[in-house]
Amino acid sequence: MSIVWQLQDAKNRFSEVVEEALHSGPQTVTRRGEPVVVIVAIDTWRRVSGPVRSLKSFLRSAPLDGVDLSRDGGERLDVVLP
Repeated sequence: MSIVWQLQDAKNRFSEVVEEALHSGPQTVTRRGEPVVVIVAIDTWRRVSGPVRSLKSFLRSAPLDGVDLSRDGGERLDVVLP
């Protein structure tokens, strides 16, 4: 269960915040009543952040790899924006 911590409490009880992040999940820290940071276990961070891939790499791995997407010389569509 995630707990919401006021910044001052999180500073004073940092070890407890870390333990809660390890055992109970992400811990939200607020400043002046607004959420400002989330403390998560490193395993969680690694899982959600993952490696950053380039757009080129992403598109090359798409299931359309090898499909000819070149223009066929057909009719051109003009897009009119409001």
